[in-house]
Amino acid sequence: MYAWLWRKLPFGKWGKLGGSVALILATAALLWYVVFPWAEPILPFDDVQVGDESGYSDVPGDYDIPYATDPTHPPSVKVSPSPSPSRKR
Repeated sequence: MYAWLWRKLPFGKWGKLGGSVALILATAALLWYVVFPWAEPILPFDDVQVGDESGYSDVPGDYDIPYATDPTHPPSVKVSPSPSPSRKR
């Protein structure tokens, strides 16, 4: 297909390169301004759902995380992981 396009484009090497770039830009513009806006409502990119249908989980404390998220208050107990058996000194 690309060889056919290359043969059908007019002019010499530079004209064919310019024509190829123009075809690529025209295809990208057609996709960007026509096809993608048309297809956006059909595609499920904004259909995000976490949990059950109501948006709430039945498990109590499901959203509790086991660490502090406030950067101004560091955790009171610093726990360092224990070294693996092969790394113990």
